[in-house]
Amino acid sequence: MLPRSWSTSFLLASLVLFGLAPALPVLRADEPPSAQPLAEKILAAAGVQGGIVVHLGCGDGRLTAALRADDAFTVHALERDPALVQTAREHVDNLGRYGPVSVEHWTRSTLPYADNLVNLVVVSGPSSVERTEILRVLAPGGAAVFSSSDHEPQITDVIVKPRPDTIDQWTHFLHDAG
Repeated sequence: MLPRSWSTSFLLASLVLFGLAPALPVLRADEPPSAQPLAEKILAAAGVQGGIVVHLGCGDGRLTAALRADDAFTVHALERDPALVQTAREHVDNLGRYGPVSVEHWTRSTLPYADNLVNLVVVSGPSSVERTEILRVLAPGGAAVFSSSDHEPQITDVIVKPRPDTIDQWTHFLHDAG
């Protein structure tokens, strides 16, 4: 019988030879946990089905990339730290998602969006953007989800912008076909 390290090496070599290695997950001890579970919780808490998502304080870009659940979402991240902007851009680009997901260096306390445009704002950790500014850019019925920035981030608050009584659910310009 072969020593254990030889049998493991033989197994891995066989998998590579027969093309099965790409199907195996690669686990590294230094790799941070996936942001997918938190992204799913955020999208469920917000109740959005698509639209424009803004991520304030995107960090390394893992959560930013995961917030694009499908083609119905466009994600724009704003980050204060230029080094993290570069890291996040590289991560998103490596996933092949850059374009529908983008990252920008932003240090202002106002957001670069028109009133009532954004469907979801995700705030990771402390932010210099006031809640009134976040509500300004949120579309009626849109949500802001706040999360902690610790090692195991958690949702700390959810705000949904109320729909004014003066508008209804019709989505077309000038209300109807008439």
